[in-house]
Amino acid sequence: MSNDVQRAKAPRVIAVANQKGGVGKTTTAINLGTALAAIKQRVAIIDLDPQGNASTGLGVPPNMRTLTSYDVLVGGDSLKSALVPTVVPGLSIVPSDVMLSGAELELADDQRRSYRLKRAIDQSLDALGPDAAALDYILIDCPPSLNVLTVNSLTAADAILVPLQCEFFALEGLSQLLKTVERVRGHLNSRLDIQGVVLTMYDSRNNLSAEVAADVREHFGDKVYKTVIPRNVRVSEAPSVGKPVLLYDLHCSGSQAYISLAKEIVQQERKRRREEQGEVA
Repeated sequence: MSNDVQRAKAPRVIAVANQKGGVGKTTTAINLGTALAAIKQRVAIIDLDPQGNASTGLGVPPNMRTLTSYDVLVGGDSLKSALVPTVVPGLSIVPSDVMLSGAELELADDQRRSYRLKRAIDQSLDALGPDAAALDYILIDCPPSLNVLTVNSLTAADAILVPLQCEFFALEGLSQLLKTVERVRGHLNSRLDIQGVVLTMYDSRNNLSAEVAADVREHFGDKVYKTVIPRNVRVSEAPSVGKPVLLYDLHCSGSQAYISLAKEIVQQERKRRREEQGEVA
């Protein structure tokens, strides 16, 4: 089987990243993963943030985290052995813990430290063989900084999904992130693509939200998803009970927005795969 065909059957690896904190990055990873699972996609999340909020928000408390992303990245454990089921059918997670915050120092002497996560993902997919198609998406929840963990994520990913809060300095932060993407493309991962930009915490009562959304769309065109994630109290409450918002309140505006985003991404992926298969043929 050719590498092109194998890649077409492999899961799409998407890093959910923004070096700015508080933009809805982990919330998007949790709820997008849940929404994808709800529309019959098979999803794994890799929690690469030492805070471990994605793990907690999917009902995996610290006492259930036998193996974590730290063990995969630093200890060399397999990705498959670290995956645990979540409260969402069809969605599993490699949980995180605070040990991960020491990874930068522990990997300092490894000249290929930026490839640790990519190697773990590739080895897991090789071990699965034809069963690699049992996953449709791998989402990586990155920490809110440009450190060795984020670089590992971007090196391992097919594409980056950027949650962007509708606030005054949004474009400034995005331009810094895109410079990092270009550096990673140039030195570590030439295939890294921009999956898209998703506008989060949108407040329709606030003129600034509309202005920021218009500015971002003007700069990035069709890379910005049509779906906008609203500022919604139910989305904020859900992590406190260890559930994604779709399980906490399916009918709230936040849940419906994440389902809409998941459908957009699936349509985007089907189109991309058709185009790739046309090129292979």
